[in-house]
Amino acid sequence: MSSTHGEYYVPQPSHWPLVGSLGLFLVTGGLALALPGNASDPMGNLGIMYTGFAVIILMLFGWFGTVIRESEGGLYNDQVDRSFRMGMSWFIFSEVMFFAAFFGALYYIRTFSEPWLGGAGNNLQTHAWLYPEYTSTWPANGPGNVGGNFRTMEAWGIPAINTLILLSSGVTVTWAHWGLKKANRNQLILGLLGTVVLGFTFVGLQAYEYIEAYHIYNLKLTSGAYGSTFFMLTGFHGLHVTIGAIMLTVVLLRSMKGHFTEEHHFAFEAAAWYWHFVDVVWLGLFIFVYWLV
Repeated sequence: MSSTHGEYYVPQPSHWPLVGSLGLFLVTGGLALALPGNASDPMGNLGIMYTGFAVIILMLFGWFGTVIRESEGGLYNDQVDRSFRMGMSWFIFSEVMFFAAFFGALYYIRTFSEPWLGGAGNNLQTHAWLYPEYTSTWPANGPGNVGGNFRTMEAWGIPAINTLILLSSGVTVTWAHWGLKKANRNQLILGLLGTVVLGFTFVGLQAYEYIEAYHIYNLKLTSGAYGSTFFMLTGFHGLHVTIGAIMLTVVLLRSMKGHFTEEHHFAFEAAAWYWHFVDVVWLGLFIFVYWLV
């Protein structure tokens, strides 16, 4: 059983890391086998990948359930709370660096590589060596128009609405936090419910925006540098919003069961930190991907 020896908490041996590793192996292996040129039975190999996803979901339910039971059983001390906070802080920092890499790629393409390929500066003769006929433009669809003709996404349609939605969700999750600190369970639940609804609404609108991008704007992942950076940044952000909304849904269900007190509620704080991080990243996306095209 899990136990506390002095200041340090010692968890019981767990099989869930092994289950999670098996799930990741099936996901990556099934996807690799289903790639064009590698697959004799692509549907069967995709079945392997979906099985891996099912194993990962099972692992999440089992492992998180174990942590919840231990937390509600009073097994965690101040040392565990500090380790959770440090772990979540470093995790969010790694996510900041993840998005910084994509923002950096967008900046480099727009500011350096595009002008160089078009002959600007000409210090390294990049233009003459690689593609003398290339004309630098942004948004770029690649040399020889390989990305096809497309239109850029408009900032003041769905993206502006989604900005308002995420900013509002930041307010509702903070309101829920105040309710928790004041031991106001109704305010906590209503604030979390509003945040979850707003989060999934954001995801739904982004899915609709992607449909518009493909069928109306002819903007795809293959549409040159602009298309690839647009879908990589917005797609990964949408994934993070989905994960954050799921986290807050779990916190909401736990709150409805009476979990958390005004003194001990790190699970709520971790989800709220993650949600505020998602908000800030979206503001950067709205400015640099949509507005300042």
